[in-house]
Amino acid sequence: MSLPRHALPEPEVLAGLPPVREVPAAEVAARIRSAPRLVVLDDDPTGTQTVKDIPVLTTWTVDDLRWALRQDSTAFFVLTNTRSLAPADAADRNREIVRALHQASRAEGVPYAIASRSDSTLRGHFPLETDVLAEELTAQGAPAPDGVVVVPAYIEAGRLTVDSTHWMRTPDGLLPVGESEFAKDATFGYRSSRLPDWIEEKTHGRTPAGKVLRITLTDLRVEGPSHVATLLSTLRDGAPAVVDAVCDDDLRVLALALAEAEENGAHLLYRVGPSFVRARAGQSAHPPLTPAELRPLRGDAPHGLIVVGSHVSLTTRQLDRLREQQESQRGGKPDGQPGGPQDNLTEYELDVAQLLDDTRRATHIREIATAAAAALETSDAVIRTTRTLVTGTDPDTSLAISRSVSAALVEAVRLVNAARRPAFVIAKGGITSSDTATHGLEIRRAWARGTLLPGIVSLWQPVDGPAAGIPYVVFAGNVGGDNALADALALLRSAA
Repeated sequence: MSLPRHALPEPEVLAGLPPVREVPAAEVAARIRSAPRLVVLDDDPTGTQTVKDIPVLTTWTVDDLRWALRQDSTAFFVLTNTRSLAPADAADRNREIVRALHQASRAEGVPYAIASRSDSTLRGHFPLETDVLAEELTAQGAPAPDGVVVVPAYIEAGRLTVDSTHWMRTPDGLLPVGESEFAKDATFGYRSSRLPDWIEEKTHGRTPAGKVLRITLTDLRVEGPSHVATLLSTLRDGAPAVVDAVCDDDLRVLALALAEAEENGAHLLYRVGPSFVRARAGQSAHPPLTPAELRPLRGDAPHGLIVVGSHVSLTTRQLDRLREQQESQRGGKPDGQPGGPQDNLTEYELDVAQLLDDTRRATHIREIATAAAAALETSDAVIRTTRTLVTGTDPDTSLAISRSVSAALVEAVRLVNAARRPAFVIAKGGITSSDTATHGLEIRRAWARGTLLPGIVSLWQPVDGPAAGIPYVVFAGNVGGDNALADALALLRSAA
């Protein structure tokens, strides 16, 4: 099948699809009541953006995992941050988590199933992570997975899978994801938009496209859960299946099918985007948090901190739009009205050239953090990296530079919070969000309380560490419209 190398009108891509088979979230919730707890190993923190009132761990000690297993929740997240790691380190981390999880599960008497949550634009360590998870589960005495179910759909962000081809919504229409800027990622780049071909590409031919089980919208919508369960039950020896999805109902049909297949003895691993987690957890889409819901979560400081590390063009446009809105609101407005002093914004740049200079790095970070902490008395503060992306000569070098820059942002956040606790923290970018949570704010346990924007920006309530009492906003680099960052900040300000 040849694919267009340009965006197509969305109605054209979706024309002729079978009618949606409606499945209430409550039906899934009832079906999975006795199912194993879903443990989502998230390779950056942004997978929480579709769920509400779900525990989140940034560490994976046996004690932390036991705490999560004791919570009244059908699922929980463990933030692995493996998308920022070299392959060998990513593999080691997955093994370490499975060992601790298996021990915690035995101690609590709570069975589990694992979802490896990754990017909806197909970037990440695949098939490495699912291969390692399968090996380590077997080593721990669990049954070897019969199959790996690949479901990258992210409904709110317009990442849709139709006829086994993955698309992303753009202002010009639906674009095959292999033609997007994300497919040109310096570390995780790829060519294929059709998922069976993508699997063949990523496995270097180990799994030919023709050997991939395809579960289509016809299977889901016309044939239904039992038929899909029968298909899934044919998987053997870790074979992959790819699943179409255009809406939450498609994923809830899949959730029912998975429950049936697993009850009939199938052992499955999942490699998924964010929307699968909500469906499998038995949740429906929730509206954004309201100012009244945000007010008791907001810190008592007058202003908040925004940390921007993502370099994708969308993030830069969002930052530009935020800056433009602030400029347009300034000018003689009194206190207590929009655009008055309480809506001020001060911006600071961490210069990548100085961060990569060992003689300047520490001083530069300290100077920026000191200035930003002082600014929080009178304005919200942005700390951002240089907008020009600096890459290395190969993927490993590029990843090392990204880690170095992320570490600088993290240290700046740590220094700011030590000097002046902000009212809230927004972290923009996947690696940025994970590192800021884990190291900058030392969050170990938290609850994902909901979203600031529908299904794309998650707010956490930390329950321990120096960030307790400071709402933490996880904002992926590649989601939302141009006004999304400004809208999220406006909602947080409205809760003051």
